[in-house]
Amino acid sequence: MERNFTLLTDFYELTMMQGYLKSGKHQERVIFDMFYRKNPCGNGFAICCGLEQVVEYIRNLNFSEEDIDYLRSLGTFDEDFIEYLRGFHFTGDIYAIPEGTVVFPKEPLIKVIAPVIEAQLVETAILNLVNHQSLIATKAYRVVHAAQGDGVMEFGLRRAQGPDAGIYGARAAVIAGCIGTSNVYAGQKFRVPVLGTHAHSWIMSFPTELEAFKAYARLYPNNCILLVDTYDTLKSGVKNAILCYDAMKEEGITLKRFGIRLDSGDLAYLSKKARKMLDEAGYPDAIISASNDLDENLIASLKAQGACITSWGVGTNLITSESQPSFGGVYKLAATYSDEGQWVPKIKLSENSEKITNPGNKQIYRIIEKDSGKVFADYIALEEERFSEAEDLVLFDPIDTWKKSTLKGGSYEMRPLLVPIFLGGKLVYNCPSVEEIKAHCKKEQESLWEECRRLTNPHAVHVDLSDKLYEMKKQLLTQYSRGE
Repeated sequence: MERNFTLLTDFYELTMMQGYLKSGKHQERVIFDMFYRKNPCGNGFAICCGLEQVVEYIRNLNFSEEDIDYLRSLGTFDEDFIEYLRGFHFTGDIYAIPEGTVVFPKEPLIKVIAPVIEAQLVETAILNLVNHQSLIATKAYRVVHAAQGDGVMEFGLRRAQGPDAGIYGARAAVIAGCIGTSNVYAGQKFRVPVLGTHAHSWIMSFPTELEAFKAYARLYPNNCILLVDTYDTLKSGVKNAILCYDAMKEEGITLKRFGIRLDSGDLAYLSKKARKMLDEAGYPDAIISASNDLDENLIASLKAQGACITSWGVGTNLITSESQPSFGGVYKLAATYSDEGQWVPKIKLSENSEKITNPGNKQIYRIIEKDSGKVFADYIALEEERFSEAEDLVLFDPIDTWKKSTLKGGSYEMRPLLVPIFLGGKLVYNCPSVEEIKAHCKKEQESLWEECRRLTNPHAVHVDLSDKLYEMKKQLLTQYSRGE
């Protein structure tokens, strides 16, 4: 069931809304961009995620009588504003980059074009929904990439910062490449695979470890992964797992998918020893799975050590993005609409050049090299600009402008990234399923050069500005530096 998150907003959004109404500015149309400034976790890109929840939020945007009574009780808002809220709904346009797309700093993930009173309200919720899932999706990509094709299971629900973080974090993790989640609620809600084995308590509730293993194998012959570190991993756990497999043969029970899970100790050493024991016992197909506070760095290290692990359960460090707790997305005014019927570009200045915004009504183009099929750069241009792929395209670094590249006409493709989601307040976009987004995300990752995908010191994909946008930005910087 969709929830009404209308009051999922910062208080100052509402005070500004009342100010817009009181000053007669509330119907003035504006453009806001939601973007981020730095890739999280040291990654070479981010994976945008959370758009479906933004759609749900906008569709359900209205103030209930209970909401209105609460706001009235605060004593901050006048009755005319309270009455305005009673009939509030979103009437503007929203453009966004589809979920699962790889994205880069400074480019708008979401563009809101609406009366300022509406565009202001939706800021907080959009940031909350997109920031969280984009962060977890990017972190999950790193874990999955480190696993080098092995299956990664998201196991973080019990350590997530609350139910919503667990539910939507699981969604983001699957989109980024996890094969499933332990979160049954997320499995039901998003129709993604649910996975899991058993806990130490299962073993301890039986008189012996072997009896616990046999009971589990009889119940779940199609997915019999036995946790072997309750007492002693090699002397007891793996040994009893082998005895269990032998017993199932004698009972005529075929184990279709079977193996062991390591949850403590030196995972590299134990996995190698366990692999040898399993192979010598005649079970070369037995899976060795591992858990225990894993992240991309530990998985990469275990791979480098030759660990015999082919399945990974990753919980706390993935679902909380332990290496970076926030995504850092922001929502900034880019343009206002004049009485003459034109967009007036707006820019935010800062002593920190990284925080200076890109003005105007913009579109993003992904530049793809035809011969390789790989991303060459992203190109931010004004919405009004039109380009021909048959013509040469000159790209330059917006900071170090002397750094230039020329793509010959016919050698590249330009794909617009921002697509319409709402037009005139009406939903015009069909949200794909999580599995469809996951497939799209996989293709997106494959469109990057491996140097851009590496986990340490990745090559940066350039995000360039069109000549027209660059000149607009430079003119505004000059204007404001003169105090005009």
